[in-house]
Amino acid sequence: MFLRVFGSVLLALILLSPARLVAGPALVFDPYKGTILYSEDLDALWHPASLTKLMTVYLTFEALRAGKLKLDTKIVTSANANAEPPSKIGLPVGASMRVELAIKALLVKSANDVAVMLAEAVAGSEPAFIRRMNETARRLGMRQSRFVNPNGLPDDRQITTARDMGYLARALIREFPEYAHFFAVRSIKIGRRRMRNYNKLLRSYDGTDGMKTGFVCASGFNMVASATRDGRKLVAVVLGGRSGRERNARAVRLLDYGFTRYDWRALFARNIDKLTIQASLTEGAPDLRASVCGKRRRVRKHRRHRKKAVRKKR
Repeated sequence: MFLRVFGSVLLALILLSPARLVAGPALVFDPYKGTILYSEDLDALWHPASLTKLMTVYLTFEALRAGKLKLDTKIVTSANANAEPPSKIGLPVGASMRVELAIKALLVKSANDVAVMLAEAVAGSEPAFIRRMNETARRLGMRQSRFVNPNGLPDDRQITTARDMGYLARALIREFPEYAHFFAVRSIKIGRRRMRNYNKLLRSYDGTDGMKTGFVCASGFNMVASATRDGRKLVAVVLGGRSGRERNARAVRLLDYGFTRYDWRALFARNIDKLTIQASLTEGAPDLRASVCGKRRRVRKHRRHRKKAVRKKR
């Protein structure tokens, strides 16, 4: 009888677990209790891309709490910030914006120039801010993460893991509840431009209240997503999606699994703080440039050829 019951539970775990991806770590957990509902390759090294901006906003929140900045403080665009490539707001050198709008631009538009503006306002210079990012990462338990810029632009040295991104998301949620609304902003308007949040789950998945997406060719499509239902909050981390649609669907499956299986699944759950790290900084992060961006370039080239063919027929 025991074996029959155990077999049924084991089969349920297998059948109900979210389908694995060919590439990419994943995690869904309770940020308050640390309970892991599901994980894959929790400590595999990965490039964070714009998930880096979650650390930038964490340090900005710290500066706000310490009184170094206020939400209505104006921060100035330096030549250094202006030189950052897109995605960006593109303010000219010497122009300024309020910290409140800068945080929204960072999280909604994923503005690389604004990340540098905030870094310089918080720490005085970008190098000083990067040192603070790494010090903070160690304090938060992000032992496998290394930051070399405040925005996540491509750099092979910039690495993280699904577990470390979970630690960072947890710190943001637990330490700064007064700023939680920033992660749920669906769109902003700067000048005549209306910009929508890249996190489409805010518009399509019930209960979503944050946090951030990210993409560079080397990392694929990343996401940290938080959602709350019936008073229970969960965080999903997806790294290495082959497309934005795949990444979003993966996050939805993880959250669905977490919310619908929480009560009984928690009986078998591990704690994010109590698992031994399985990877090493020396192993390096995979490079998905060829498989992600190579495919995208081929698709764009095919579409251009099709458009040309249609024009010729006309």
